[in-house]
Amino acid sequence: MKSYWRDYLGLIGVSGSIVALDQWTKALVRENIPLGGTWLPESLGWLSPYARIVHWYNSGAAFGMFQEGGLIFTVLAFLVVGAIIYYYPQTERGDWSIRLALGMQMGGALGNLIDRLTLGKVTDFVSVGTFPVFNVADSSISVGVAVLLLGVWMMERKQKRAEAEGGSGAGLETEPGLDEGDAEGG
Repeated sequence: MKSYWRDYLGLIGVSGSIVALDQWTKALVRENIPLGGTWLPESLGWLSPYARIVHWYNSGAAFGMFQEGGLIFTVLAFLVVGAIIYYYPQTERGDWSIRLALGMQMGGALGNLIDRLTLGKVTDFVSVGTFPVFNVADSSISVGVAVLLLGVWMMERKQKRAEAEGGSGAGLETEPGLDEGDAEGG
């Protein structure tokens, strides 16, 4: 039983940290910047056309896409969180990239889900250039997908390298009862 709970410690740690940071930053924005308002320290005023903190709401998906799809994204977030909780203990303990990616994606999904359930919309506040306004949860989901893709790519490279080092018979399946010489036709 201890092993079972230990499997979830990394997931809870990563996703919990992201949810805490996401909710804290959103609360700061809601309390200190009026809706539609902008903030940037005076010393960084030259950055204003390129980056700023704003107070904005989003009822759609990440980066302002699919507005008015709040119910769909609420249900989708529950499904994603459930799938991650189910799949996480099935990943290899040593596969840190996939475990980190799942934690980031779950943290991001939960961060925005909390907003949807409590406010009916998601607080966004990071504005960079003409890119849609986003938040910590959106960033966590996006970076989590990138980490997942990178982890899968690294794992595939490692497997291909191991197969290449294993010789010409690597990856050749044999039927039960046959030795390798019989399977290769010799």
